[in-house]
Amino acid sequence: MKKTDLTQILRDERELPLSEKTAVVWSLAFPAIIAQLSSIIMQIIDASMVGALGAGAAAAIGVVASTTWLFNGVATSFLHGFSVQVAHGVGAGDGYRARSVYRQGVRAVFWFALLFAVIGSAISGQLPIILRAEEGIRADASVYFMIAAWTIPILTLRRYASAVLQAVGDMKTPGILNSFMCLLDVIFNYLCIFPTGAVSLPGGIKVVIPGLGLGVAGAALGTLLAEFVTTVLLLAKASYKTDILKRVAGEKYGFTRDCMEKAVQISVPIAVEQAAICGAMVASTRIVAPLGKVALAANSFAITVESICYMPGYGLQAAAMTLVGQCLGAGRNKLAKSFGWITVVFGMVVMGLMGVVMYFLCPYAFAILTPDTAVQTLGASVLRIELFAEPLFAASIVVTGVLRGAGDTLIPSVMNFISIWGVRITLSLLLVGTFGLAGAWFGMCAELCFRGSIFLLRMRFGNWWKRRV
Repeated sequence: MKKTDLTQILRDERELPLSEKTAVVWSLAFPAIIAQLSSIIMQIIDASMVGALGAGAAAAIGVVASTTWLFNGVATSFLHGFSVQVAHGVGAGDGYRARSVYRQGVRAVFWFALLFAVIGSAISGQLPIILRAEEGIRADASVYFMIAAWTIPILTLRRYASAVLQAVGDMKTPGILNSFMCLLDVIFNYLCIFPTGAVSLPGGIKVVIPGLGLGVAGAALGTLLAEFVTTVLLLAKASYKTDILKRVAGEKYGFTRDCMEKAVQISVPIAVEQAAICGAMVASTRIVAPLGKVALAANSFAITVESICYMPGYGLQAAAMTLVGQCLGAGRNKLAKSFGWITVVFGMVVMGLMGVVMYFLCPYAFAILTPDTAVQTLGASVLRIELFAEPLFAASIVVTGVLRGAGDTLIPSVMNFISIWGVRITLSLLLVGTFGLAGAWFGMCAELCFRGSIFLLRMRFGNWWKRRV
C-alpha cells in the first residue's frame, strides 16, 4: 500500500469496511514491526557478545541499564510533542505547519537531549556505587554509562526523524534504516569489543579481523557509531527527500509560541511517565543488585529476551500514533476511534501468541546469550512468570500510542506512575526477600496486568477520540 493511501482515505467521506481498515493498519504496522524485530535481534547479538566476556561483564551493563533507559526515555520524550503536531498538520493538509514544526523540533529535541548527556556524564563515576553494584564491576559499569550518556543526543535525533517520517505515513524508510543500524551495531560492536584475532573459514582459510579489545566500553562505543550513521541518513531523508517536509523557498521556520506550547503540553506528561517507568526500573535494579552478579545477569538477559515478545506492540503503537493523529487532524474522529481499537486488538493477539511461543523457546534463547548455566536457568524461570502478562502488556503499549496520537498524555502518565510505583515496586519489595529474583518478576507480571486493564478502561470510556487538534 502506498504511503499516500492514508491521505487519500482521509479526504474520502465514505465509510471504510473492516477489511480495508485492517489492511491500512497492517501496511503501516508491518515495517515498524520489522524495524523493532531487527532492533531486538541486534540487542540479542550484542548481549551474546558481552555474555561471552563472562557474567561480570553482563552484570556491569545490566546494573546501569535501567538508568540508561531512564535518561533515554526522558530525553526523547520531548520529540513526541513535535511528531504528533506534524501528524496533525499532515492530516489537516497544512504542509507549512508540518514543515515548520519539524524544523523547530530538530533544534529543540537536540538541545534538550544534550542536557541529559552532560548530566549523565557527570554522574557516571558514582552511579554504580549508588546502585549498590559489586566493587568488581563498578569501573566497567561507569565507563559504559558515560559513553551511553554521550550517545543520547544522537539517539534522540534518530528517534525524532523516525517518528516524523512515520507521522507523515512513511513507515518503510525508518524500518529499513533502523534495521540497517542493527547490522552496523553488530559490526561496530564486534570491532570495538574484541581484540584483533584470526577467524577460521571453510577450507582452512584464516582471516585476521582487527579489533580494539575494549570489552564493555566497546559495546557502548559500537552502538554510538551505529546510531550516528543511521541518524545522518534519517535526517537527510526527512529534510531533503520527503515532499511535505522539504524546505520551501521563502518560508521561515523560526520558533513559534503556539508550537512550543503544544509541544510542552504533550511532552511534559510523557516525560513524567518515562521518569516514573524508568525510575522504577532503577529502583528495581537496586532491589535486585544485592542478590549478586548471577541474578543481575539473569535479570538483564531476561529483559532482553522478553523484548522479542513486545516488539510487535511497539510497531503497532507507531502505526496507532500515525493513524489517530492524521485522522483527528483531518476531523475524522470516528475513523480515529475505529483505527485505535483495531490496533489494540491486533497487539493483544500478536503479543499473546508471542508469549506462548517464548514460554517454550526461552531456554534456547538464554543458551545463545550466555554460556553460564546458572544464569540460563534463573533467567528462563523468571521470564516464564512474566510471559502470562503479554496480552495486557500489549494493551498498555498500543493504547499509549492511540492516546499520544490524540495528544492525550496527562492522564495516561498518571496511570503509569500509579501502576508501576504502587504495584510493581511495592510487590517487589515485599516478595524479593522471600522469593529472590522471582519475587521481582512476580511483581512485574502483576503490575503489567493491572496497567493493561486500566489503559483498556481509559480507551473504552475516555473521550480521547473527540479531541480537537
